[in-house]
Amino acid sequence: MDRRKARIGLIGAGFMGRCHANAFRSVGGLFDLPVEPVPHMLSDISEESAIRNAALLGYKKATGDWRTLVADPEVDIVAVTAPNVLHEPIVLAAIAAGKAVYCEKPLSTTAESGWRMTEAAEKAGTLTLVGFNFLRNPMIKLAQEIVRSGELGEITGFRGRHAENYMCDPDTPHSFRTDPEGGGALADIGSHILSMARYLLGPITAVAGQSRTIHRTRPVKTGSLDRTPVVVDDMTHALLRFENGAEGSIEANWAATGRTMDLSWEITGTKGALAFSQERMNELLIHHAGGPGRSGFTKIEAGPAHPPYGAFCPAAGHHLGFNDLKVIEVAELLAAWASGGKCVTDFREAWQVQRCVEAIQQSARSGRSVDIH
Repeated sequence: MDRRKARIGLIGAGFMGRCHANAFRSVGGLFDLPVEPVPHMLSDISEESAIRNAALLGYKKATGDWRTLVADPEVDIVAVTAPNVLHEPIVLAAIAAGKAVYCEKPLSTTAESGWRMTEAAEKAGTLTLVGFNFLRNPMIKLAQEIVRSGELGEITGFRGRHAENYMCDPDTPHSFRTDPEGGGALADIGSHILSMARYLLGPITAVAGQSRTIHRTRPVKTGSLDRTPVVVDDMTHALLRFENGAEGSIEANWAATGRTMDLSWEITGTKGALAFSQERMNELLIHHAGGPGRSGFTKIEAGPAHPPYGAFCPAAGHHLGFNDLKVIEVAELLAAWASGGKCVTDFREAWQVQRCVEAIQQSARSGRSVDIH
């Protein structure tokens, strides 16, 4: 019996666009899904680029205008990997056209914009998913289960960090990342650690932030001697208060010399603790409080006992990678599309993360803590 077809329209063919394309190609060979994704149309910055990338990535049609893709009656799911500033118009048009929407994070450039998208999707009953793919790691799901089980006792603290070095060089040119609409380090990578904190511990109710712009000018383009002012943050620290009574902190830093992917966190409870780093993404460290001589963390290694690891490999210790997390994310999307269900990081959850980002930015400007209601 033929499986139902889900025809994919992909907007953007940069790094994340290619990750999406790879995930849609790979998911059927790893997950037993009731639906088959079909690469139908690709839209890119120009007609020429769209035609070239559609051929490379296996898409049947190509267009230089995303409006053509959204309006195509054969497209079922619109995957959005365009620049952040385009998310709202694309998404609202896709919702109006009756498409399911898979949007990369951040949801939009502001919480106000994100709310318009969320409200439109919920009123229309649209299936939505936002790409916080680090949450799809089986070790992160296991950590959530441990926290919720009470095994760690009362959760008292969270310390999180997302630090990378891709903006260390002061001569890295100005781009959408350093534009105010790009949001800076906190919006770009801090949203990942904030989404992780919410996933593991629940809602954040108050924040106090401090931000710094390390490189105050950047070249207007590669090789240019002309420089433009930078007004977004390179580094932000924030204190957090959670609804469950725990307190904690995060750091977002895209100019962290020597760090390539330090998405890490520790959770402290009255009976134990957990620790994780994306640099060792197939390991979760756990500590149970004990008597003298019983202190220390034990390593839990990812394996088939931690679904959906077994879909990729029948043996522990062989490791999942970044693109595998995107495949897991796409499997969730397609399963929800086939069943009429919903996804964990839907528009409403992404909007809540955006609210946390803006509250920290507001606190950093005012020097005062900000409540999130």
